[in-house]
Amino acid sequence: MILKFLNKIPAGMMVIPLLLGSIIATLFPQALQIGGLTTAIFSSAGTNTLLGALLFCMGTTLQVKDMPKVLKRGGVLLLSKFLIGAVLGIVVGKLFGTNGFLGLSALAIVSAVTNSNGSIYLTLVNNYGDEADAGCFPLLALNDGPFFTLLALGVSGLANIPFMTLVAAIIPVALGMLVGNLDKGMRDLFAPMGNGIIPLIGFALGTGINLVNVVKGGVSGVLLGLITVFVGGAFIVLCDRLISRRPGYAGWAVATTAGNAVAVPAAVALADPSLADIASVATVQVAASVVISSLLVPFITSWWAKKKGCPKYPLEGQVFHG
Repeated sequence: MILKFLNKIPAGMMVIPLLLGSIIATLFPQALQIGGLTTAIFSSAGTNTLLGALLFCMGTTLQVKDMPKVLKRGGVLLLSKFLIGAVLGIVVGKLFGTNGFLGLSALAIVSAVTNSNGSIYLTLVNNYGDEADAGCFPLLALNDGPFFTLLALGVSGLANIPFMTLVAAIIPVALGMLVGNLDKGMRDLFAPMGNGIIPLIGFALGTGINLVNVVKGGVSGVLLGLITVFVGGAFIVLCDRLISRRPGYAGWAVATTAGNAVAVPAAVALADPSLADIASVATVQVAASVVISSLLVPFITSWWAKKKGCPKYPLEGQVFHG
């Protein structure tokens, strides 16, 4: 009965657990912080472990012959996500100065629009895409943090992406891919497990989202979330369709703001102390964008995938390549 209900809602396997987790985090923030196994799996502290397990399971389905597709698709998504965020932020900064437009500074816009939630992307392409879409995750992990924000704001010389962070994102996929390519039986064992992990990831993500942040971010925070989803998403989808020749569902799936993007304004302020005052305002706005985009993107991606077609729900006569 519960499973049927979740399947009736777009991306319900992730959205409903995410909402439940966020409600608990907002109303009873200490409920899942009792430590031990409960905190390890049912709080935001467990997100990385669950995500690593999901990546391994997804990796077992990725074949060596799919790698050119991964690099092409992931590269288009990564660059288009960065370009739209950078251009929007720089234009606002140049035209309206430090304080920005309608309360949104260049710092807030770039921080929110250039960072994407990899967990949501991975869950959505697992629902609607194919193995190559899932394999793009490590590449998209490059926009996870302050690097692209600093780059877009002209201080990239102070930014640094630890090499081992990139290696750590790739290893679960690589190991899964190795196992899956060596033994079809192991691939058949692990591949279905990814679906079972998705609700747990959704709940864990939700416990890291306090709904009060939507209120604190105010109208400008909600506006930032809508820009991230609809302006940023539309551009990414356009690039996905024109360059990658794909239906565009992956473009919507990446049109989110990462949870750790909330820390990006403060990281940028460390590099440029003159932005300290703006950073405090940008932080709550980015937090609001995290919540808004996390709730909207699964529904939009589901609607688009079924309307335009996708590997899991192809339209009549639709064949997918590359």
